[in-house]
Amino acid sequence: MDFLRPYAAQLLSVLRIMSGLLVLQHGTIKYLSIPVGPMNNASPMTMSGAAGIIELVFGALLVIGLFTRLSAFVLSGMCAVAYFYSHAGRNFFPILNGGELAALYSFVFLYLAAAGGGPWSVDRARGAD
Repeated sequence: MDFLRPYAAQLLSVLRIMSGLLVLQHGTIKYLSIPVGPMNNASPMTMSGAAGIIELVFGALLVIGLFTRLSAFVLSGMCAVAYFYSHAGRNFFPILNGGELAALYSFVFLYLAAAGGGPWSVDRARGAD
C-alpha cells in the first residue's frame, strides 16, 4: 500500500498541525475560556494551570511549526508527566486508568521532536528544520 508514500512529508505537517491544535485547545479552555467549560479560569499555581500555560504556548508554536522540535519535546514530557501523575497509579493498563490519550500524545510529540515540522512549517521556511 504505497499510494500515500508520495505525501509522507505533507502528512507529517498535517500530524503536527492537528496534534498542535488538539493540545492547544487544552490551553485555550483553561486561560482564554474558549470554549466555555468546567476547566475555565485555571490558576497557574496548580498542576493543571501550569500545564495550561505549556499547552497554550507550545501548542501554538507547534501549530505554526516554529521551534517544532523543542515544542514537541516539551509537550511530550508534559504528557508523560500527566500520564504518570494522574493515570498510572489507578491501574497498569491505560484503557482502564483513562490515560490512553496522554500516553498517545506523549509518543506523537516525541516522534515530532525527532522528525521535525515537515514542509509546511515556519522552521522549514526559515531553513532551521
